[in-house]
Amino acid sequence: MGKPVDVLAIIFLCLPALVGAQTGTNNPGAEGGAAGQQAPVLSPRTTPAQAAVATPDAGEGRIHLDVVVTDKAGKAVPGLDLKDFTLLDNGQPSKILSFHAIDATVQAGSHPVEVILLIDGVNLDLQAVARSREEIGRFLHQNGGRLAQPVSIFIFNDDGVAILAQPSMDGNALAAQLDKADSKIRTISRSSQYGGFDRFDLSLKWMNVIAQSEAKRPGRKLLIWAGAGWPLLDGVRVQISQKGQEQIFSRIVDLSTELREAHMSLYSVTLGQPGLGTFLYEGYLKGVKTAEKANPPNLGLKVLAVQSGGRVLGPDNDTAAQITDAIRDASAFYALSFDPPKADRANEYHDLKVQIDESGLTARTSTGYYNQP
Repeated sequence: MGKPVDVLAIIFLCLPALVGAQTGTNNPGAEGGAAGQQAPVLSPRTTPAQAAVATPDAGEGRIHLDVVVTDKAGKAVPGLDLKDFTLLDNGQPSKILSFHAIDATVQAGSHPVEVILLIDGVNLDLQAVARSREEIGRFLHQNGGRLAQPVSIFIFNDDGVAILAQPSMDGNALAAQLDKADSKIRTISRSSQYGGFDRFDLSLKWMNVIAQSEAKRPGRKLLIWAGAGWPLLDGVRVQISQKGQEQIFSRIVDLSTELREAHMSLYSVTLGQPGLGTFLYEGYLKGVKTAEKANPPNLGLKVLAVQSGGRVLGPDNDTAAQITDAIRDASAFYALSFDPPKADRANEYHDLKVQIDESGLTARTSTGYYNQP
């Protein structure tokens, strides 16, 4: 039997984005953090006329949340008032300082939510990428190509994340651009010993870049990631040192904060059938309070999706339906804000829950945040 892999050594060799992470001050997209080395950036996206608008000003609160309320059928519920909401911070009621109900179905000419469809050419094999592209095309052609929200298409490959199609509500035009897309898949060998670690690094690095880029744009965003994401690195032969856990914890804090500040929820849509490890992510959904509890699986795509207020859909053989289901969350939501209590230490984790004073309704939002002194 071979010796266990020391994750810390692998991090320094293959996960440069984790090295030197500084909460709130680092640029997670920086490649290795070397002096003078330019961080990767995402090309600017356009904002079509009467397309994306800013969510209403959240007022005095330091923490802003986007909350989706659904009924038993999973349909977004509009028309609720502030009195229907209770916000719990670490189990204690917290005063909601501002509240706005957004119903995209009645706000003609404005679309407070944008949808990003991302094709993962790094973590999917060639056949899965082709099938994902077909399913996305099928979604775009639905309803005669008329989309309810502006949709962009991103492609993730060896070179990073590229914007294939700018925001548009013309599904047919987007599908035509997708048909012409270069099908280049990353060249890194998946059979190499550290292929999983490398994909882990590349994926998280560009997730940070996307979040930082989207934070500069107004409005709420749904990032729908075609695929189950990068490896969890949860193998029994994986070990990690104290220093490695501190670096992973720093990345957890950064991503949690960046996704919330970008008003971006993640969704994982997956083709295929459930198999060994499909639901392994569910064991890592609880917020990480200290570096001693931090491990690579806490940064899994599905974990981040649930924690950001998004969802995990599939696996099944109808990704087009999964995307349609995810986008139902864009039809109505609630923007609220609050002030966190005084923190006793840096990166103090707080659990968040929103309760609705009406039976049969469920609220989804960020499941926690890291408070600062």
